[in-house]
Amino acid sequence: MEDDGAVAGVKEHVTQNESGSLGQLAATAICGNDITSSCLYVSALAILYAGKWAPVSLIMVAVVLFLFRGVYAEVVGALPLNGGAYNALLNTTSKFRASIAACLTILSYMATAVISSNEAMHYAHELWSGLPVMTATIVLLGIILALTIMGITESATVAVVIFITHIATLILLILVGVSFISMNGLETLTLNLNTPSEGGLMMALFFGFVASMLGISGFESSANFVEEQKPGVFPKTLRNMWVAVTVFNPGIALLVLALMPISEVGGHQEALLAHLGEISGGGWLSSVISIDAALVLSGAVLTSFVGVNGLIHRMALDRCLPQFLLSRNRRGSTHWILIIFFFLSVSVLFITAGDLKALAGVYTLSFLAVMVLFGLGNILLKVKRSKLPRPSRASWLGTILAIVAVVTGFVGNVILNPPYVGVFLQYFVPAMLIIGIMLGRIWLLQAGLFVVRAVSNTILDKMGALGKQIAHKIEQINSQQFVFFTHFDNVSTLNKVLLYIRKNEHTNRLKVVTVVKDGERSPSNYEKKLQVLDEAYPEIKIEFVKIKGVFGPDLIKELSEKWNIPANLMFIGSPGDHFMYGLADLGGVRLII
Repeated sequence: MEDDGAVAGVKEHVTQNESGSLGQLAATAICGNDITSSCLYVSALAILYAGKWAPVSLIMVAVVLFLFRGVYAEVVGALPLNGGAYNALLNTTSKFRASIAACLTILSYMATAVISSNEAMHYAHELWSGLPVMTATIVLLGIILALTIMGITESATVAVVIFITHIATLILLILVGVSFISMNGLETLTLNLNTPSEGGLMMALFFGFVASMLGISGFESSANFVEEQKPGVFPKTLRNMWVAVTVFNPGIALLVLALMPISEVGGHQEALLAHLGEISGGGWLSSVISIDAALVLSGAVLTSFVGVNGLIHRMALDRCLPQFLLSRNRRGSTHWILIIFFFLSVSVLFITAGDLKALAGVYTLSFLAVMVLFGLGNILLKVKRSKLPRPSRASWLGTILAIVAVVTGFVGNVILNPPYVGVFLQYFVPAMLIIGIMLGRIWLLQAGLFVVRAVSNTILDKMGALGKQIAHKIEQINSQQFVFFTHFDNVSTLNKVLLYIRKNEHTNRLKVVTVVKDGERSPSNYEKKLQVLDEAYPEIKIEFVKIKGVFGPDLIKELSEKWNIPANLMFIGSPGDHFMYGLADLGGVRLII
C-alpha cells in the first residue's frame, strides 16, 4: 500500500507541476507578505544597534539580497522543483545532507507561523483590548489552515488582498511622514545624525547589519512552491521582493530618524510604525497601521503554510517522510501535511505559553542557516552539475560573498544572543531525529529483526509472527524498483550509480535502461560489463533493458505507468546543453551523476 501511495502521489505531483496557476502578483504576494512584514520590526532593531547608521545597514542587507537573487535564480532555474534548499542539496549531494536543510526550513516556517500569528493578535489587541490573544492566535491559525486546505488559488486571492493593502499602507505612511517633515523641518533628523555611535562606525554597521538580516526572512519561501507558479514567474518574485526590501526598509528607517529621537525608539519597539503614524498623522493613521500589521502578519502565517506544504510534499515523494502525507482531498490539497503543521504550531504556542522570545532565536538561526545551505547548494551545482542547462548563472564571487555575508549574520546573532543557540538545538535535534529515523528505518528494522530472532529462540511461538512481519516490511521497502537511464555509459559511471543507490536508497532492484534509436547498436560486450557489476553488487539485482525509441517525458511517463515506478525514483546523469528538455519536463526524474 505504501508503494501504491507513492505512485499516486507522483501522479498528482506531475499533474500539479504541469498546471502551475500562480501569476506574478499572486506568487509575489504569498512570499512577499512574509518579507515585507519585516518592516514592522526591522527598522527598530537596526536603529537600536546601528543608531544613525541604520539606513546604511539596511542597504547593506539589500545588497546581500541582490546577490542571493542570482543564487536562487540559478539553482531553481536548473532544478525547478519544490523544496528550496532541500531540493538543491538533494540533487547535488546525499539525502541526509538535504534533510538537514529541510529540517531547518521546517523549523523556520513553524517559528514564523507561531510568532506572526501571535504578534498579529497582539496588534489586534491594541485595537480591541478585550481580545483574548492566545485563543485568537489559535483561531487565526485555524483560519489559515482552512484557506490552504481549500487550495492554492483561494490562498493566493487572500494573500494578494493583504499584500496590496500592506504596500498601500506603507506608501501612505511615507507620504504622510514626508508631508509632516516638510511642514515641521529637519531638526529631529539633524539631531539624530549628530548623535555619536557607541563603539564607532564599524561596530555600529556590523551589529546593525546582523540585526537587519531579519529583514530578508521570507525570501526563501518562493523556492518552496515554485511548481505552483507559471513559467517565468519565479525570478520575478525574487526581483519584486528585493525591490520591496530595498525601498521600504531603509526608507522607513530614515523616516524614523526624521520623526523621533533615537533615544525614544526602544520604548516603542513593539509597535514602532503605529507610533510613527501617531506622530505624523494622528490616531487614525496609527489605527490604520495597526490593522495593516495584523493583516500582513496573518499573510506571513499563510506563507508558512504554503511553503511548508510544498517542502514536506517533496520530501514525502522522496520517501524521507511517511507516504500517507501524499494523500490529497477533493480540492487537490495535501491536507494531512497542513493539519499536522497546524497542530505542531499550536503545541509550540502552548509550550512557550505565548512568550515567543526564545522561539525568535530558533527562527533567526534556522532562516540564516537555510540561506547558507542554499548558497552551498549553488556551489555544488556549479561543480557537480556544470553541464546542466539553466537560464541564468550567478557569479562565483557573488555566490561566495552572499554566503560569507549570511554566515556573518549567523555568527553575529549568536554573539548578540548566546542563549538562542541552546533553544535552537532543543528544536533542531528532535526534528533531525525524526528524519534520521525515516532515513535509517531499514537499519532500525534490521536491528529489530535481529533482536526478535534472538529472543524467538526462547519464545519462538510468541515472537515468530512479529519477526515475519518485520522481515516482510524490509522486503517490501527493498522491493521498490529504481531506474537509471544510460546511453552506454562506461563501467566507472555505472559503478558510481550503484554506489549512490547503495548509500542513499532502500532497494535491491535496479533497472539499467538504454534507449536506442532505430538502427543503433549497443557495444558487443556491454551486457557482459553489466554482469560484472551485477556480481560485484550481489545485494542489488541489476536488470538491463534496451528500448527502441526516443528518451523524453512521454517515454518516462509510459515506463512509469507500465512498471509502476514513480518518476522520482528514476535517475539520469547530468544532461548537456544540447538536451532539449528541462528537468521539470521530466516529471521529477532525479540527477545523481
